[in-house]
Amino acid sequence: ALRGAPGGDDYQRPWISPINSNIIALASDQGAIISVNGGDTWSSWYNQPTSQMYHVNADNGFPYRVCGGQQESGSACVLSRGNDGMITFRDWHPVGVEEYGYAVPDPLNADIIYGGKVTRYNRKTGQVQNVAPTPVRPADFRTLRTAPVAFSAVDPHVMYFASNTMWKTATGGRSWTQISKDLTRTTWEAPATIGKYRGADTAKPTQRGVIYTIAPSPLDINRIWAGTDDGLVQTTADGGASWHDVTPPDLKPFMKVSIVDAGHFSAQDAYAAINTLRLDDMRPHIYRTHDGGKSWTAITNGIPDGAPVDAVREDPKRKGLLFAGTEREVYVSFDDGEHWQSLRLNMPATSIRDVIVKGDDLVAGTHGRGIWILDDITPLRQLSPQPSALSLVLFKPQTAYRVRQNTNTDTPIPPDEAAGTNPPDGAIINYTLASAASGPVTLEILDAAAKPVRKYSSTDRTENPDVATAPVPVYWYRAPQTLSGAAGMHRFLWDIHYQPIPGGGGGRGGLPIAAVPHDTVPAPSGPWAPPGQYTVKLTVDGKSYTQPLTLKMDPRVTTPAIGLAQQFTLSKALYDGIVDAQKALDDVRARRANPTASMDLRALTAIEGQGGGRGAAADGPDTLNSVIGSMNQLMGLLQGADVSPTTQLVAAVGQRRAALTKLMARWNELKR
Repeated sequence: ALRGAPGGDDYQRPWISPINSNIIALASDQGAIISVNGGDTWSSWYNQPTSQMYHVNADNGFPYRVCGGQQESGSACVLSRGNDGMITFRDWHPVGVEEYGYAVPDPLNADIIYGGKVTRYNRKTGQVQNVAPTPVRPADFRTLRTAPVAFSAVDPHVMYFASNTMWKTATGGRSWTQISKDLTRTTWEAPATIGKYRGADTAKPTQRGVIYTIAPSPLDINRIWAGTDDGLVQTTADGGASWHDVTPPDLKPFMKVSIVDAGHFSAQDAYAAINTLRLDDMRPHIYRTHDGGKSWTAITNGIPDGAPVDAVREDPKRKGLLFAGTEREVYVSFDDGEHWQSLRLNMPATSIRDVIVKGDDLVAGTHGRGIWILDDITPLRQLSPQPSALSLVLFKPQTAYRVRQNTNTDTPIPPDEAAGTNPPDGAIINYTLASAASGPVTLEILDAAAKPVRKYSSTDRTENPDVATAPVPVYWYRAPQTLSGAAGMHRFLWDIHYQPIPGGGGGRGGLPIAAVPHDTVPAPSGPWAPPGQYTVKLTVDGKSYTQPLTLKMDPRVTTPAIGLAQQFTLSKALYDGIVDAQKALDDVRARRANPTASMDLRALTAIEGQGGGRGAAADGPDTLNSVIGSMNQLMGLLQGADVSPTTQLVAAVGQRRAALTKLMARWNELKR
């Protein structure tokens, strides 16, 4: 009545200023809103990254989308990378399935999302279809809001859904088969934590639990794990024909099996996260089995009390690397759960309801702070079980993708709108130094023929120091970074370009990139490196370390390989030409600054030309400045998109290269 909710709001707490009662803060499930006029108007909750995600799942698109159900706000999917330099509301969209719990993309079709109990959402049409196994619920069909939905990694056509029983479909929900009996407790003792209500009729034991988590094995189509919200773990090894209670002995009624994760290296392995908030037990509980549930080991060493666990996952690429989400932060274990340490980093203290490994990323769904992604966990996979004893200096980089962002953002997003950070555009290089380097540290990128592509040094000046404090995103600037020689772990980014042209390339391209006016995109400094195999070489205190690097094209680019090769060949020809012309220009300027009696200063001035040229002189011959300017312009056109060069652009490159050849011949003659 006060505000007029647009729908879905569940108000939690108001605050009225004791100094000025017109100022009101109101917290709801969507976020916080403010009024400064006694409630006549309110601010938006879109200016803050707040949402309450129950679970997270990811599709197989590029960039991938992360999907989940959120409290009182519907289900949604969001891109892990925005095309406009950041992740905004343009990349976040409702997906129609029930708001609580799971929103699971079809692994074979990223436009289809399943969730709820059960509905099917089509992203292309926006339509939602009910595909529940029981359209009219029978009396013995029980569900909670967070009903689990999961696909098989062995056969991606197979999808599972659980109520108090397990269901299976291979037809996208058009038909279902029940593959379990009721897997919940038939009776239980009321816990002491409900105090005087233990004798109430509502506390009498009845079978009321549900299957809260399901985990199909990624190795065996017949092995499935199930955990209930009343403290049972059950498993089948024959596709559901028979189930076995393999509950850890410590589990009691009202202990919620929040997540079971099936092992990625043995079908006998599983990990279970147990939430005990309903028993006022604030200790962490995680269990591990390596024998199909016959025996379990508690594995929480390093996770302090006061942090109940909601999720546990095994990394699919490194055995023994585990991640856990607690009511406070994310933890990591390098030794199969024997020891844990915090992986919170810059994430706010918040309830971590789910974590998943997607490719080389770790994705967390939080209850209040939305979705967080830790980019590139490949260093964690390469660390020893005792990561404090670091022997690895240069980590093998993950496969890099040549992705470019849209710089033509003529409709800017206001800076007070919340935005997520894109993953880095380029190849992430991770390295660690046990102690500070005694001299400069260098990082080189070499192509498949061991020819230099790019070189960085810790003595380089920092690029674009003004970008970090820019009031709005400056999309086309390279991020500020310095190759560090300090002790510790470091992350550096190769921007997938060749070395900047010595001297800046003349004209506008000769300006330091941070000095170019904000309304002008600077001329390109070096061509995009083509997809292929590269070598990363790190040199510290005279010792070099190398690792292979694979570079792939953005999978969304459909340009034929021959077109991309032609684009690079022409760009490299221009690049080499600009380098040669810049060397000649520097030589001309040096001779003019220190003339000798034999020099023809008029000829030197004529071959140099006017600075800032962007093409051939309209009323005279080509000059070094005009050729550099026109080549920079053509290179910008060639490098503007991942497409085959146009016929007219190919002709123009040939004409400019021919002009440079003649000009260099004139210069060589003049030098004599």
